[in-house]
Amino acid sequence: MHQSAKKGTNLEGPIAGGLAEYKKFSGWPELKEALMTRKIQAAYMLAPMVMDLADKGVPVKIVGLGHRSGAVIMVKTDSPYQTFADLKGKRIAIPSRFAVDHIFVRKIMKQYGMTTRDLDMIEMPPPDMPAALYAGAVDAYATGEPFGAVSQKGGYGRPLYMTRDHWPNYLCCVLTVRDELVQNDRPMVQKLVNHIMSAGLWLDSSPDHRTHAVEVAAGPNFFNQDPEVLKFVMRNPPDRVTYGDLRMIRQEFNELVQLSLDAGILSRPVPYEKFVDESFVRNLRSVEIALDAR
Repeated sequence: MHQSAKKGTNLEGPIAGGLAEYKKFSGWPELKEALMTRKIQAAYMLAPMVMDLADKGVPVKIVGLGHRSGAVIMVKTDSPYQTFADLKGKRIAIPSRFAVDHIFVRKIMKQYGMTTRDLDMIEMPPPDMPAALYAGAVDAYATGEPFGAVSQKGGYGRPLYMTRDHWPNYLCCVLTVRDELVQNDRPMVQKLVNHIMSAGLWLDSSPDHRTHAVEVAAGPNFFNQDPEVLKFVMRNPPDRVTYGDLRMIRQEFNELVQLSLDAGILSRPVPYEKFVDESFVRNLRSVEIALDAR
């Protein structure tokens, strides 16, 4: 999904204000290319991918987070695997080498004294992962929700690890904008950040709000997902994914830079100021969130 400012485009909703068009992308490479080539001006991106783009001179900045936690390592329900050590020599799917889910695998792997030589890691689109687990094409998969919940709700998958338990300050998808959008329309970016931060607080303030949000987000105009799977994510357990604190914290990003270096995702350290713009969060204004389910 991306948010891009385009004059003359009329969408309902307080964020759009007649200037935004929303579009869903099917893969990270396509989204990355669209942001690099100015086809879009704002996107939810993988944090290490933004660091890499900024380091290579692409004028982009992170202005907010998308969520906290929300990643899982799934195995078959009837599998004998109880710890990560049991996956030695097995095949595990990851969404991308830039994905923080990949880094999560490496963090757990390190706890058990394992290296990448002990696993067969393959890149796979998250929507394909539940079926691959069911068919035995992989022994485990690491991904963000709702694709972990698909196999769990289906009765053939179970979480071996959740970031909520093993990486409390996990961050992954980040709201990223091109520098030109900041320079040309700061009020638009501020409005976007205000609404996203307020929506996160609204989501975490009530189970009813989460259910209401699912009814909107699952629809064909947004993510076109099974609403029952999204409700499962929101409730099992309720803090499987959280949205109430979407601030950028320097220490957490510096840790992610180091983990990305260790994983070979980045070739050199990237200074925090090169890929983060805190000004919009510092000027945050709370707004009322009003949703109409369609």
